[in-house]
Amino acid sequence: MEKLKALITEEQGQGMTEYGLVLGFIAVAAVAALVVLRGEIVDMFNDAVTAIQGRPDPTE
Repeated sequence: MEKLKALITEEQGQGMTEYGLVLGFIAVAAVAALVVLRGEIVDMFNDAVTAIQGRPDPTE
């Protein structure tokens, strides 16, 4: 019975669990932000590619 009480009241792994939950929340928020901003990110990369392709070749 004492071992069961010790398992319930033990807080040694609580900190790691909290860090895991926070990390999971951050990962979900990052994925959601990428999904929401997908169009703007694609446009930004396309603008960069267009700007790089439009530069004159410095070796000529």
